[in-house]
Amino acid sequence: MFWRTKSHDSHASEDPALARTTSASKNDPAASADQASGTAWLAGHLNHLTPEQEEKLREFKSICSERGYYTAVVEPAEGVEAKDASHDDATMLRFLRARRFDVEGAWGQFKDTEDWRKDNAIESLYENIGVDSYEAARRMYPQWTGRRDRRGIPVYVFEIRHLNNKEMAAYNDTMSTGTPESHKSSTIPARLLNLFALYENLLNFVMPLCSSLSRPNPETPIVTSTNIVDVSGVGLKQFWNLKSHMQDASVLATAHYPETLDRIFIIGAPAFFPTVWGWIKRWFDPVTTSKIFILSAAEVKPTLTSFMDLSSIPKQYGGELEWQWGDMPNLDEPAQELLQGLEQEPAEGKTKKELIKGPVLFKGDKVEVLGTVDGKERRSTIPVPQKDQTTTTENSEPANEDSTETPANGDAEKPVENVTVNVEETQTTTATA
Repeated sequence: MFWRTKSHDSHASEDPALARTTSASKNDPAASADQASGTAWLAGHLNHLTPEQEEKLREFKSICSERGYYTAVVEPAEGVEAKDASHDDATMLRFLRARRFDVEGAWGQFKDTEDWRKDNAIESLYENIGVDSYEAARRMYPQWTGRRDRRGIPVYVFEIRHLNNKEMAAYNDTMSTGTPESHKSSTIPARLLNLFALYENLLNFVMPLCSSLSRPNPETPIVTSTNIVDVSGVGLKQFWNLKSHMQDASVLATAHYPETLDRIFIIGAPAFFPTVWGWIKRWFDPVTTSKIFILSAAEVKPTLTSFMDLSSIPKQYGGELEWQWGDMPNLDEPAQELLQGLEQEPAEGKTKKELIKGPVLFKGDKVEVLGTVDGKERRSTIPVPQKDQTTTTENSEPANEDSTETPANGDAEKPVENVTVNVEETQTTTATA
């Protein structure tokens, strides 16, 4: 997705551990792939912190707690019920990395985000958005293919050419039909409310799911996404017509989801794209633009295969994955085993089962099905079995002994029991991440 970090008045410190190589900062795909192939990309992430960064994390949580925006974990004791922290360490670290571990700068963005989430009832929005409205939004923005790169990071695709005047007009006409009653009077346009629900899906379903699957560094939760942005077949006029659509999404929404982008690969760029790029790059800070790579036709397959297996690359980009724009995620076998209970019978004209549409939460040991259908709540909880041991590879590193959080890891690859989704119309209280 197009991400942007909101600016705050702070003097961000330059942290050598987070600095990118000179060649990578010049958007060199080969250098970027080299960085991703090792462990350098994990610098500043959970269980890969320097002692100074560990101290910054403790200081940040302490400040947020003192100011009423963070609640620490409560350990079980006699007469004391255990409680999770209000925010896990991986989330807190996203805000710190966005501000180069400048604690006051991270606090400013964190406070803004928490106030924004409360003012717009983001958790309630995700729980109660209409399934049809959610699906309409899903088809207008980057879509998860169901696959991951070699590090376990989810791969999204965004095909711009489908967003023509006809499709945009149809979307604008229907997008508000599934807006929850609690948000009907919101000052934020319905199209952006629907977009926020997609971001919540990324954070509360796709990322925790990917964190539970086998990967080289299971000690560190997945907190980013990689995006293939296909701009082939798009004329200058269409780009111009989409300018406000894309700008609103990047500026208004992504200020509150910092450090959730790993890479953006732009492919199929026409000759006039430098003009378009002149607009786009002004929406992002330099760190974000350093993660965007404009690939020539000859660079597409070599670059993508340096990050992911052919089985994770859609066929139209030189890979082997049967997935096209608009499709539901085409899961690999380990993910299918975890989410078997979410699969629905094939849609008309399809031969494969598909994931249930609409908002869902992946909670590690269970999946919660949310949203509304024809104004009625659907609520279901599906258990996810756990493995006894974490699966790692030779590239895995030991967990940092100073860490205060037990991360989600590769704990879930036993076959899921044969359960089905039961849509309940009764009120249910659900917990959100």
